Amino acid sequence: MKTLHRFTLKSYLLPFLLTFFVALFVLFMQFLWKWVDELVGKGLDWSTIIQLFFYISLSLVPLALPLAILLSSLMSFGNLAEHYELAALKASGLSLQKVMAPLVFFTLGIALLAFYFSNSILPYANLKMNRMMFDIHNQKPALSIKAGVFYNGIDNYSIRVESKGEDGKSIQKVLIYDHTEDGNNRIITADSGLMEMTSNKKYLILDLKDGCSYEELAREKDPASRSLPFLRNKFKRQIVRFDLSGFKPNHTNEDLFRENHQMLTSRQLSIMLDTFKIQRNRLQSDFSQTLSNGYMRNAEKFLSQKKHKSVPGDSSFFSMMNKQDKNMIIESALGFARTIKGQVEARQNELDNNRTSSTLFEIELNKKFALAFSCLVMFFIGAPLGAIIRKGGLGTPVIVSILFFVLYWVISISTEKMAKEGVLHPIPGVWIAPVLLFPLGIFFTVKATSDSVLFDLDSYLTIFKKKKNENSPGLQ
Repeated sequence: MKTLHRFTLKSYLLPFLLTFFVALFVLFMQFLWKWVDELVGKGLDWSTIIQLFFYISLSLVPLALPLAILLSSLMSFGNLAEHYELAALKASGLSLQKVMAPLVFFTLGIALLAFYFSNSILPYANLKMNRMMFDIHNQKPALSIKAGVFYNGIDNYSIRVESKGEDGKSIQKVLIYDHTEDGNNRIITADSGLMEMTSNKKYLILDLKDGCSYEELAREKDPASRSLPFLRNKFKRQIVRFDLSGFKPNHTNEDLFRENHQMLTSRQLSIMLDTFKIQRNRLQSDFSQTLSNGYMRNAEKFLSQKKHKSVPGDSSFFSMMNKQDKNMIIESALGFARTIKGQVEARQNELDNNRTSSTLFEIELNKKFALAFSCLVMFFIGAPLGAIIRKGGLGTPVIVSILFFVLYWVISISTEKMAKEGVLHPIPGVWIAPVLLFPLGIFFTVKATSDSVLFDLDSYLTIFKKKKNENSPGLQ
């Protein structure tokens, strides 16, 4: 490897790794802020949290990678230009293209890895993440009985304690409503007690002291009687056990999520697209055949029933019918029309669902390839921009990178949404953003090669002053 190649790769690699993990962290925090309400209070163990965060981070790589390439290429070439290293390389006879060449191949390798990641690793990460998020969403909040508040988290029970001791176990003034049978048929009160879970956390044990239980007996002898037998039982000590099996985390079968478009590889997506196409053609063919056969059967039935009432040479025998026959024919026609309308609407809904699913799968398939192309586009925007701006560090490069990335992301999100709504075809809906920005990268590369002062404010001020002096001749 040439010294130049090692030098450029070294100046690029560290900013790339730094910006990638910073971008990933920022996107992860944004995701966490959005879903924090789903995670807090569920009693998740650390292993579950670490796994979930890991899969979330993997799912954010397609968004962080283009931003990291844009920012790191802008920073590295901005540093080279700011410290006149790029000028020295050009003075030695090297063009900007030769300086960029090793990084172009390096970015091409990243683009290929990005495609492999989005095709093989990302579907697996999405599968795991969505399954875990689904289980967490349906999991009950962790057991938390607070003083002075009724707690209804345990099925068929409502528990209230007046106060809790500093040890977290001692409780005073306990009130328990038992709803295991319809209504509040059983109530337990106690002056004090202890609250703790079993070692396997399957049961909550309340060791109550100095209390009383009240129970209404069922209407067995006289259901119409308004008065009910009432049982009161005082106790010095009573142990109440609550089943906490409902608080265990569920593990949903992953097969329920495997056919989602975000959990499939490019080959699986292509197979599903072919399946949707076959289903769509079959639906259209079956519907046309059913409609045609149904119409012809009704028409033949109508003609065979009324043929004897027709008059030779009369093209219309409807006028020869009596009023009762006319009403019957009209009602039959209306009923047939309603049936056809219902069939049309049902088949149209099936076709709409088929097209919607097909669109989602085609968008996901194209996004895998568009990610790799976007990495190259972001490099060809960032590298020449850095050479033109001639500013390194995290100041100007960050601002410029954010502006271009926001432009790319807004266009991408808007066109993808239009594709999902059927306004655009899925292919342009995915590819418009990188394709539109690619000529911009070529333009910046051409300007950087010719040492353009495209973003130099002083040069524009000089031109403005020169024009002003030409229009305002001085004193002779």
